[in-house]
Amino acid sequence: MGRVAPIYRGGPAEPMLDRATRRLDEPLRVAIAGRLKAGKSTLLNALVGQELAATDAGECTRIVTWFRDGHTYRVQAQLRDGSRRQLPPGPTGGLLDVDLGRLGADDVDRLLVDWPSQALRTMTLIDTPGLDSLSAELSRRTEEALAPGAGGVGEVDAVVYLMRHVHASDMRFLEAFRDDPADRRAINTVGVLARADEVGHARPDALESAATIAGRYRDDPRLRGLCQTVVPVAGLLASSAATLREEEFRALGRLATAPVADVDRLLLSASRFATAEAEDVDVEARRRAVLLDRYGLFGLRLSVRLLREGTVSTAGELSRELVRHSGLGPMRDVLVTRFAGRADVLRAQSAITAVEGVIRRWPVPAAAALRGEMEQILAGAHEFAEVRLLDRLHTGKVVLPGDEGAEAERLLGGDGLDPSTRLGLPDDARGEELARAATASLGRWQRRAEHPGSARDVRDAARTLARTCEGILTRARHGGGPPGRAAG
Repeated sequence: MGRVAPIYRGGPAEPMLDRATRRLDEPLRVAIAGRLKAGKSTLLNALVGQELAATDAGECTRIVTWFRDGHTYRVQAQLRDGSRRQLPPGPTGGLLDVDLGRLGADDVDRLLVDWPSQALRTMTLIDTPGLDSLSAELSRRTEEALAPGAGGVGEVDAVVYLMRHVHASDMRFLEAFRDDPADRRAINTVGVLARADEVGHARPDALESAATIAGRYRDDPRLRGLCQTVVPVAGLLASSAATLREEEFRALGRLATAPVADVDRLLLSASRFATAEAEDVDVEARRRAVLLDRYGLFGLRLSVRLLREGTVSTAGELSRELVRHSGLGPMRDVLVTRFAGRADVLRAQSAITAVEGVIRRWPVPAAAALRGEMEQILAGAHEFAEVRLLDRLHTGKVVLPGDEGAEAERLLGGDGLDPSTRLGLPDDARGEELARAATASLGRWQRRAEHPGSARDVRDAARTLARTCEGILTRARHGGGPPGRAAG
C-alpha cells in the first residue's frame, strides 16, 4: 500500500486507497444478510449479547448499520456525500431509538453505532435491510453494501447469510457476493439456518431437526460452492437468553410450578399461550404474551422443562442453558475459526483486491509493475495458498478421493486453526504427539504429491498440504510461531 499510494496521490483513487490502508489495522468486517424477516438484527443482538440492533419495522431497519467497538455509546449518520452527523436519542431512550431529525432514510448512506463491547473488538458487525423487500430500494442498498463495487472493491470481508429455506433469491445473492472476474474471492460466507427453533412447530427436538436440515444444505453442491458451512441457530432464544431479566425468570418459575396439565395446555400453541384464560396459572395473559414475544414457543417450553426438572435454579443458570440450546455457541465457534482466525489474511485479500481494482480502473505505467508483485505475493504466501486451496476444494475445482478431501479441509484450517484441530487430535495435544501426527501426515501428502498417477491439480494440492504439515511440525518441535498459523 505504501508504494501504490504515492502513484495515485491527488487523484480520484486516493480516498479509496486511504480507506484500504486504514482497513488493514481495523477489525474484520462481517455483514449479516438475508431475506426480509430472516432474523438478522436478532442474531446480531445475540452475538453482541446486548439489544443493540432494532428488530421492529422502524426507520433504522431501512438503513445499513455498522456496529463498532467504541469507548462510549454514540450513533452517527453518514450521509450520501460522506459527511457525518451525530444523532440525538429518540423519545424512548432505547439504544437504537435515535432521532433522524429532518433526515430521511434515503438521505443516509449508513448508521455508525459505537458501543463498548468485547465481541466488537475483533469484528465490526454490519446489519443490512432485508433482501427481497417490497421496496426494491432496500434490497438495492443491501446488495450495494455487500457486493464488490467499482473495480471489484467491496467494503465487507465476510458475510453471515441467514436463510430459512434455500430460495432462488438466496442463491442469486450468494453468487453475486461470490462473483470475482479474477477468481480470487474466497468463499467468505457462512450460512445460518435461521429461526431454527420454529422447525417442526417448536417441538422439543426442533434444534436436532434443524441440524439435520443444515447438514443437507452443507452437502448440497450448489451451496457448498457458495458457503463455507451452514449452522442452525435459534436467534430469538439466544438474544433473549443473553439478556434474561430477573422478573422474567420469576414469571417462568411460576409457570413451572403451576399445575402441569394447565401449563401444558397453554403451551400447545402460541395463540393459546398468549390469550387463553388459566385460573390456576399465576401469570396473566398480558405477561405471557410478552414472554412469548421474547422467547418464542420453543424457548418457553424449554424454560419450563428445565425449571421443572431442577436442571436450573437461578436466572444465570437458565440464561446459560438457553444460550447453549440455541446453537449460538457453535455459531460463534464458526465465526472464530472461519473468520477471526484468518482476519489478517482476509483483510490483506481485501486490500489487494482494492489495489487491483484501482489499477484496472485507472491504469498508469508506474503501477503496471505492481500487479506482477501482487501476483507473486498471492502465489508465494502460504496463508493465501491455504485459503485458495480450501476454496477450490469447496467449489469442486479440486477433488480428492475418499477421506482425503475431509483430511485436507481439516489440515487447511476448515474446522479451526489450532494445530491439534488441524491434525484431528484432542485439544490438549502438545509437543511429541503433535510432531508424530504431523510427520505421518507430511509423509502421506509428500507421497501423494510424487505419485505418478496423481493429476496435476492433486499434486499441487498435496504440495500445499505438505507445506502446512511442515509448518505444524516446525512449531511442534521448536515451539515457535503464533498459534494456528501454518508455514509462511
